[in-house]
Amino acid sequence: MTPSPPSPPHRPGMPGGHLIGTYGLLALTALLFLIFSLTLPRTFPTADTVDSILSTQSIPAVLALAAMVPIVTGAFDLSIGYGLGLAHVMVMQLVVNVGWPWPLACLAVIIGGTMVGVLNGVIVEFGRIDSFIATLGTGSMMYAATGWITGGGRIVPGPQGLPAAFTDLYDSTFLGLPVPAFYVLALAVALWLVLERLPLGRYLYVIGSNPRAADLVGIPTRKYTVYAFAASGLIVGFAGVLLAAQQQIGNPSVGLDYLLPAFAGALLGSTAIKPGRPNALGTVVAVTVLAVGLTGIGQMGADFWTTPLFYGGTLLIAVGLAGYSARRLRTGAIAARDSPVGPPPPPYPPKQDGGAAGTAP
Repeated sequence: MTPSPPSPPHRPGMPGGHLIGTYGLLALTALLFLIFSLTLPRTFPTADTVDSILSTQSIPAVLALAAMVPIVTGAFDLSIGYGLGLAHVMVMQLVVNVGWPWPLACLAVIIGGTMVGVLNGVIVEFGRIDSFIATLGTGSMMYAATGWITGGGRIVPGPQGLPAAFTDLYDSTFLGLPVPAFYVLALAVALWLVLERLPLGRYLYVIGSNPRAADLVGIPTRKYTVYAFAASGLIVGFAGVLLAAQQQIGNPSVGLDYLLPAFAGALLGSTAIKPGRPNALGTVVAVTVLAVGLTGIGQMGADFWTTPLFYGGTLLIAVGLAGYSARRLRTGAIAARDSPVGPPPPPYPPKQDGGAAGTAP
């Protein structure tokens, strides 16, 4: 009687747990929307609420994507909040006080943001300074530059206001939806393509998971880490342009308010879509669930201090979940590598006709 082949070994992390990790935040978003819709049927499930979420959360979403890119390489850019403040003040300074055409001012600020990102990357990689310390230092310097440019006050346009084409960057609609939502969508898709479909993205993930291994296989870790910081700076510059178009004044202290939401979204996003690794689509999902939660809490009449409490608690939970997802992914990969992929070899030669097993006929 021929024995049946052994069943394939169990691969950890395949069916249920993987689906929960991948789509859990999406399900939570739908659940929160349902709960708030039942609790606040007159105000929450409306087109105005959806438009408000898409519009007001576009800049936090862009900044969360900016924070996500260095995290892919295992670094953190704490200067993004300061950079956002400096970028939007520079746009207002160039347009209002210097008299530049707004497209040229926006382009100059985006290029400047990219150069700041390159500087951060060079300091971290070639200066061999921890990314927390390095970017906190450069961020403080940018905050000082913001105060110097504004003199500690606000930059306010004259009676004629800002050019309508410039403010339309934020205030206009497309297909009946706020146009900033499409900026977020386009940026998320672009980052997804780069990180998931191009060799550059795979190099960045290898650097983030094991820099030593990246060096051994010939990946120039320093160069690609600088690329990640440069991309972060470019996105921050773009977010500064949107913030200037939204607020239409230069406020030197506004950028810091976006730092905590950005990191909460970026870290929480690493637990969704691609659990255990920072990713663009997961970041957008995380920002969405945070926006739905904050909007619902706000419509229920929560006090002003609930917003920082919500973001602070979410950041702690996000860091814990991100660490757990990364460890689970690493453990599953090791177990899958070490487990056998087929039936074990027989302990002795197969039985032949006319003779006993393991003996000559």
